[in-house]
Amino acid sequence: MRPSYFKQWITAYPVLMRVCLYFILLSGLAPFGIFAMTSTYALSLAGAQPEDMSFALLVTYVGILVTLPVQFRFLRYFETRSYLLLNIIAGILLSAACMSISDMIFFTIIRFFQGIIICNIAGCMLIIIFSILKSEKTQVIGSSVFYGSILSSGALIGLAVSLVVPSYDWNRIYTYFMIYQVLTLILSILIFKAHAGHKRYPLYQIDWIGCILFITAGLTIAYTMIYGPKYYWFEDEGIITSALVSLITISCFVMRLLTAKRPLVNLDVFKNRNFILGLVLLAFYYGVKDSINLIYSYTAVVLRWETNDTLLLAMINVAGLVIAMALTAQLLLKYRHHITYFFLAGFGFMLIYHIIILEILTPDLSFTDLIMPVFFQGAASGSLMVPIIVFTLSSAPSYTGTTGVVVAAYTRFTSTLNSVAGFYTLQLYYNQSHKESLLSGIIAENVMVMERLNSYGQSALNRTIIIQSQLLTIRSVFFFAAESIAAVLILIFLLPSLNKTILHWNKRMFVLPRK
Repeated sequence: MRPSYFKQWITAYPVLMRVCLYFILLSGLAPFGIFAMTSTYALSLAGAQPEDMSFALLVTYVGILVTLPVQFRFLRYFETRSYLLLNIIAGILLSAACMSISDMIFFTIIRFFQGIIICNIAGCMLIIIFSILKSEKTQVIGSSVFYGSILSSGALIGLAVSLVVPSYDWNRIYTYFMIYQVLTLILSILIFKAHAGHKRYPLYQIDWIGCILFITAGLTIAYTMIYGPKYYWFEDEGIITSALVSLITISCFVMRLLTAKRPLVNLDVFKNRNFILGLVLLAFYYGVKDSINLIYSYTAVVLRWETNDTLLLAMINVAGLVIAMALTAQLLLKYRHHITYFFLAGFGFMLIYHIIILEILTPDLSFTDLIMPVFFQGAASGSLMVPIIVFTLSSAPSYTGTTGVVVAAYTRFTSTLNSVAGFYTLQLYYNQSHKESLLSGIIAENVMVMERLNSYGQSALNRTIIIQSQLLTIRSVFFFAAESIAAVLILIFLLPSLNKTILHWNKRMFVLPRK
């Protein structure tokens, strides 16, 4: 029997029902946006470094990923409303704990448990959202809503947060968020049945050893990748130790997957060539997508914009994302035989975005100068996200259940690590290189430099060098990304197996395994 999650009164108002579901989903995703907006304030309070904030973000992902395969089993055992209410209450308690942060270790531990709650709420809402879709083809619409919410939630929550941070103590953000969470708690009680009527499957033996191995591997990998560039990688004993531990635990985790009766991940998904290809495209997409963070940093550091201006620019990015995703979803339903064209269009938009930035980047760009490239970046994300996700998940064997979703999430974690550590390392390298190049031209015989020193002073010259080296660094990173995207476009065009692919709308991509 198909589960019936909703009370009778709400089913008479389908639009209201969808709004309520989005409202609840956003409460699960909101901690990401709040974290992004308050990280600067948390730095000053906890006395931490930027690398600590990046590590805390990755710790959140570890909490999400270790919970994802397990919570799908919980959803087949516990009543949906009770499960959702329990997680919302736990989220409220964690928000209250965030208000009393006093040190970085405590903050990081909270982030891990917030990752668990984010996963539980988002995973629960994912199942409910797809349960109300009437046909298999509309799975792509559900994917657009769900993954579009994930991509845009940071900017949406950030816009709301920005109204609070400049005027109040930043801890009040959590007060307002707790009010929002209480509203979602009440809303969940009002619209969901206490008993959904689904057949409960017993909790088979869960691989807790595999979970522990994954947590250890995830944390040590994150530590190695985040702090490695800062401590010059293997010149530091701590980095060597964390790298060795991560290597050992990854090996043990893979062995566990191969030998356990009910492993967290079914490795049979990797027998499909298109599934692997989809993961590669997904990893690459996430990697080049994150270059937008360099632009936001540029507006804050170089242009010295107010936070609201940067957020408004981010909303333009979201507008491009929503428009492109809506259009792409409709085209996917009609032209599923031509998946190559979607990839070419999406990465083409991403290439255009990088090229425009390379052409216009100067120390004095205006808001209007950045509208077009930032919009193109959003359009690129909207054109790529759903096609890649659907292509990847539809390529996974149906008997592997939700493993495709789990592995795709693992890919997101790995890509985030690579982008954070990679962009950081590239910036260190290019910054040092460009600074040395600029400083090499500053000699006593250079009359223009001496005049500037006398006119503005040493501090002004230092800032000029910092700004110029930062701009040159961004240009170098964007040029490297543009070259990589161009190479991927050529490979996509030439791959015969991709050109012959037909998307198969498989409802089992998004439902829970039966055993």
